[in-house]
Formats: sequence, C-alpha cells, structure tokens
Amino acid sequence: MKAVVMAGGEGTRLRPMTANQPKPLLPIINRPIMEHVLRLLKKHGFTETVVTVQFLAALIRNYFGDGDELGMRLHYATEEIPLGTAGSVKNAADRLRDERFLVISGDALTDIDLTDMLRFHEENGALVTIGLKRVPNPLEFGIIIVDENGRVQRFLEKPTWGQVFSDTVNTGIYVMEPSVLDEVPAGRSVDWSSDVFPKLLERGLPLFGYVAEGYWEDVGTHESYLKAQADVLEGKVKVDFDAFELAPGVWTAEGASVDPDAVLKGPLYIGDYAKVEAGAELREYTVLGSNAVVKEGAFLHRAVVHDNVYVGPAAHLRGCVIGKNTDVMTGARIEENAVVGDECVIESEAYVSSGVKIYPFKTVEAGAVVNTSVIWESRGQRSLFGPRGVSGLVNVEITPELCVRLASAYATMVSKGDTIVTSRDASRAARAFKRAVISALNSSAINVVDLEATALPVARFHTSRGSARGGIALRTSAGDPQSVDIVFMDDTGADLSQGAQRKLERIFSRQEYRRAFPGEIAELTFPARAVDTYARELLRCVDMSGVKDAEMKVVVDCAGGTSSLVLPSLLGRVGVDVLTVNNRLDDASPTETFAERRRDLQRLAELVGSSRAAFGVRFDPVGERVSLVDEMGQLISEERALLVVLDLVAAERRGGRVALPVTTTRVAEMVCRFHGVQVDWTPTSLDALTTAATHSDMIFAGDGRGGFIVPEFGPTVDGLAVFLRLLGLVARTRLSLSQIDARIPEAKLLRRTIPTPWAHKGTVMRSVVEAAEGLHVDTTDGVRVVGEDGSWALVLPDPSEAVTHLWAEGGDVDTAQALLERWARVVEQAAGAQ
Repeated sequence: MKAVVMAGGEGTRLRPMTANQPKPLLPIINRPIMEHVLRLLKKHGFTETVVTVQFLAALIRNYFGDGDELGMRLHYATEEIPLGTAGSVKNAADRLRDERFLVISGDALTDIDLTDMLRFHEENGALVTIGLKRVPNPLEFGIIIVDENGRVQRFLEKPTWGQVFSDTVNTGIYVMEPSVLDEVPAGRSVDWSSDVFPKLLERGLPLFGYVAEGYWEDVGTHESYLKAQADVLEGKVKVDFDAFELAPGVWTAEGASVDPDAVLKGPLYIGDYAKVEAGAELREYTVLGSNAVVKEGAFLHRAVVHDNVYVGPAAHLRGCVIGKNTDVMTGARIEENAVVGDECVIESEAYVSSGVKIYPFKTVEAGAVVNTSVIWESRGQRSLFGPRGVSGLVNVEITPELCVRLASAYATMVSKGDTIVTSRDASRAARAFKRAVISALNSSAINVVDLEATALPVARFHTSRGSARGGIALRTSAGDPQSVDIVFMDDTGADLSQGAQRKLERIFSRQEYRRAFPGEIAELTFPARAVDTYARELLRCVDMSGVKDAEMKVVVDCAGGTSSLVLPSLLGRVGVDVLTVNNRLDDASPTETFAERRRDLQRLAELVGSSRAAFGVRFDPVGERVSLVDEMGQLISEERALLVVLDLVAAERRGGRVALPVTTTRVAEMVCRFHGVQVDWTPTSLDALTTAATHSDMIFAGDGRGGFIVPEFGPTVDGLAVFLRLLGLVARTRLSLSQIDARIPEAKLLRRTIPTPWAHKGTVMRSVVEAAEGLHVDTTDGVRVVGEDGSWALVLPDPSEAVTHLWAEGGDVDTAQALLERWARVVEQAAGAQ
C-alpha cells in the first residue's frame, strides 16, 4: 500500500522561517517535520511514497533524494501551479490507481496509529476515512461531525466561533480507495474538504471519520512551532531523535561538546557537534541545532536555534527562533516570539524586541534597538478584528504608524489605480489618523475619495454606489472616548467579510505591503454635495407617502454626532415638524458614557411627552443606530424596538422575507407569521445580516441592538434610513408606537454569560452537542437546542473574549430559567475541565 505526502505548501504564516525554505523542511528537534512523517510511515509499513511538491520543490528533492537513506522509495509529483489538497493528489494519480492509499501532510507533527486507522477503514468498507483529532481551538481547521458508528454527518471548513459545534477537526490524514480519484477534475485547484467530500456525502457514499488518540499538531504558526519542540522534549509525541540522555531531560546528540561548568536545566536538546562553553546557561525547552556554538555567559530559555548558529558571550535569547547560519554577537538580546531568519548577523548589544521578525540575510547594527510596533501581540488579542473593526486606545494601541500599516495592507488587497472612500466622525483622533490612512493609500497607488466628517451611512452609500473598491471609516468607540475604531468596508459598503478580514490580517502580519513607483502616487479628491446625493437617493427609495398629510411632530437627538450634518438635507424635504437637540458636532466629546446616554434618553423622553410628538429618535454619534421613544414618553428597549418596527413593516408589506439573528426572540416569528412574512435566521455577525439583506425579496433586517437595514435603499445598517421609513410607516398606519408595542406578546428570553478559557471553547461546544443528542439542534450560529414545545436554548462562544453566551426562551419565565440553568451547567462543567 502506498502513501502520499503533501509537501507543496508555502507556510506563509511561518515567515521568515519559510522565506527561503519550504515548510516541510523546518526542523523539529533537528529533523525536518517531513522526515518525522516519513519515519512514521515506514514504522507502519508504508515504504513506497509519492511526495507532492510545488513551493521550492528542488530543496525537498535534494534533501530526501530517492528515500534510500530512510529505507523507502520516494517518487515526486510536481505541481506547476498550486492545485489544492485534492488536485495535488490527482496530479499523482498515475502512481495511485492500483490500490488503496493513504494521504498525510508533510508539515504536521503526529504519531497517530496509521495501522489502526487502516483497520478501521477496512472494517467499515469506507470509500474515504478521515483522520480526526480533538483540539482546544478548532477555528483554523475543518470541523467534522460523525455519528456513533463514525460515519460522517457534516463538514464545516475554518468556522467562526459562532459556528463551532465540536472540537473534532480534520487532520488532513486520509485512507482512500483509488476510485475516489475519479471525483477530482485534473489540472484544477480542488480541495478535499470543501469541494470533494461534501459532494460524496450528498450522494450517500461511505465517508467515515477515525477519531485518533495519538498526538497531532498542525505546525502552522510560530506558537505551534515552539509548542511542537516542547512536546517532543516532554515525550508527548513518539518520534525518534538520535541522542542520549546526559542528565534527566538533557538530550545530547553525537559529537556534542558540553563543558561541565555549563548550566543545563532540561528538558532540552543539544544537536550533533554543537558546543556549549563553561558559564553558558541553557534552560527548559531550548533546542540547539547541529554545529551551534554557545559562548560563555550566554543565556537561552525556550529558544530554538537552528544549525550552524553562533551565540556570543552574554547574549540573551528567550522564547525566540534563530535561523541557520546566523551570528548573534556579544551581549545581543532577542526577546520572546521574535524570529530571526537564516544567515543574519545580530551585532553586539543589539536588542530585538518581542514579536519582531527579521527576514534572511539582514544585519542588525551594534547597539541598535529593533522595536517595530507589535501592538496586537502585546495586547494578547487573538485576532486583529473585533466586533467593531480594528479597535484600541488612542496613541497607545491605535497609532499613526499602525494606521499606515493597516491601510497599506488594505491597499495590497486591491489593485493599483483602484479607489477607496475614506471618512471619519467628529473626533480629533479620527481626523489625525485618517490623514495617516490617506497617505498610506495614496503611496500604494490607491486613489482616495475623502468625505471628511460625515455620518457612517453616507460613507457606506458612496462606497457602494460609485466605482470604489472599498472604504475606510474612523470613529470613536461607542462608550469609550479614549478609543477609536477603524472600519474596513467592501465595495457594497458593508463591513469586510470574515474571509476578507483574515486575508487582510495575513498581509498585515507578514508586513509585505505593496508600494507605488513615484509616477504611480495616486490622487486625493473631495466630492461636492456628497450629503445631498445621499439624501436625494434615500428619499427616492423610501416610501414617504402620507407623511405630509399626517402633520406629525417628532423629536430627534443627534447626540452631537455626524447625523447633524445630514438631517437638514432630509428634514427640509420631508414635511414634518421636528424638534432637534444636540444638533451640532462635538469634537471634544465624540461619544458618551453609559450614564450620559441614559441621561440624554431621559431628556428625549421628557421632550416627546411634553411636546405631544408622535415619537422620538436618538441617533448614535455616527448615525448608524437608533433608540426609540414612544408618544407617551416611554423608552422602547432595543429588543422591543426591533419587534415594533418589524410589525409595522410586515403589516404593510404582507409578504416577503426578513433577516434576523438567531439570538432574536421567537416572538418575531409569531409577528411575521401573522402577517404572512417569512423569517431568515442568520448568524450574529453583522456581515451575515448584511449578506442576507441583499436578497431580492428581503423587506427588513435588524440586529436587536438598535441596528436596522432598509433593503430597498441598501444592505447596510442605516439609522437615518430607518428613521425616514418609520416616519412613513407611522403616518400611514395611523397607529402610535405604544399601540403597536401593546399588541405584540412579551418575550420570555433570558441571557447569561459564562467565563470560558480559550483552550476549552471547543470542548464546551462538543459537550453541548453530546448533551443535546436526540434533540433538534440548529447550528446556524453556535448550537441552538430546540424543544418539542418550541422552547430553545442557544450556546454561542464569543469570538473576541474568553466567554460563552447563553440564551434561553420558553413559554413562561420559569421554563426559560430552567432551560438556562440546564445548559449553563453543561457549559460550566466543560469550561472547568482540566
């Protein structure tokens, strides 16, 4: 039986270690990852192997040759262009037609029992058996659900936390029958998990998942690379490395020279013919490559040092990686998470700060301090994007330098000569940072249309209506005047999808930005009458019939924000009596605290009640979200406001579809059913809601947090548009908001948040799925368990914080409370598991 080792990946996340060598050649305890894989194959009887290569293929061929030194026969299948996981195997089909074969990645460290996996495959008569492993953080992998017999039920590639309903992931190890190759088209980029396997599953073919008990680590990041080294030293993975134990946990290879006066605290590894002088100190999880030299007084802790590296006297290396043939001179200091590429020189007393990446063939001068901004790592944030875009403290976490790098990364995603729309709120910080953004875009050959200070819906409108490829808006973080958000938009004016966010993060982390030649520096323009264009189009799209005849009075609070720049253009053409407050830009207080917001809402309520207005509305400072007050002067909660507006829209349209997040009360479904309207339940992310709102028969969408979408105008959240739509709806229905509210049943929806360590989130979701066996489960976002009586509970991991959110709704409060308590116990037990 043959094996296929996939060794074509570039390993971009591991740069600069992979800047000049393929990822499978990265050493783990002084042997390439792929060599560990080949030795595992030989151990289980796979002596004839096909290696698929693409990136720097010659280096892999030169290292392993025909496999004779390993006692194997190696054949190579070269891809001219990347063909994907399935396409690369198809490329080797000529050698795989005769018999069953095994596919394994050449850049993952594992000791999985391949013989037992083959037995499982044969016993089940499988067409494909997929190797599965339970991992703490399944976000970067493909999740697979199997039944009690191991038969595959569902696939999900690289989910968000809201889609994590198991911690069982695809390892990329497969046992396959040769007939499966007929399902893969030749010469095209095809992936097993996203292209081939789902189609086989739809046809009911026998796909099985083998849950492995052994070790498996996808060595895809610097953190996982260091972890794999430590796991080998701790004996967590069974791999062979030629060394003897000099002292407990201190492993030395052939020819290594260690002075008796050197301080060694294992577990650690010293490669063949390496030299450690007296007075040097090597601490836990340090790995020295072949022919490395560590001089007197040097200190290494959790450092991985590749071959032929010189570490000078009093040098200090902690938690870093040093590429081969590099010299670290006297007194140099390299901090945690730093990576120095091959053949570099770090001169005397130089300081390489935490997280810095130095690419191959560079020299750091003596005494230099290399301290590029590594804000996101220093914050310990798991991803660049949060729920409000890229957010952070002004001039601490969000700096002009960071803005330049972010804008440069965004510019690299699009083409030279494209146009990006920029805008900001009223704050001075946003104004300063926007200038840095514009400079970076122009210098990357990107034209900029700058709307200056304007409401965010206006910026989204102009991004979607013209020829722009996207937009960048800067605003003060809601409720935190010391922080700012940078919002990146696509060509529809919506926030970037999660896939686009990941792409921007990769460019940003690699710092590989495109620059323009002097003749390519782009233009900056300021469009005339941008607000008037927005207002005119909004009034054209939204039905305002009956408003003038109703002779309504409304109270509007602009919150000192940019909606005050737009309302005059709208209200002058609408024909309503309007009392406005806070109708000016306030650059000193561009947002408000929770207490200030409550105070202003109370004042708005008093003004509505005393002026006999039809209703009152308060915009957030960027004009996206609204709060409502009814004609009685009573504040309508955000959850009830969603139901009230939904009821008005559905009653008038009597058909169509509405998009709502799965966390919305099912009272909304009752309202829609009464009016003949269908509900589309979406994930909680804003981009999922905006995507749903683009469907042709969509009549309404809302997120339950003051955000409403008016689909006939655009697919993005727009407070100004929903205000106009509400004017028309109230005028035509001749009912007040309190009357609408009174006819909608009360929701019995409860919520709780439970602290959950990141490492346990996958376990939590698997425990929830297991506890829900036999019940109806919906995995639109998180795991929602639905009872026969319609009561439901939703368990949803937070994407940016170490918590899990729970919702429960029943026919009465007691039922909802009991549900909440039941699933909270499941989450708490799994979250506290060791």
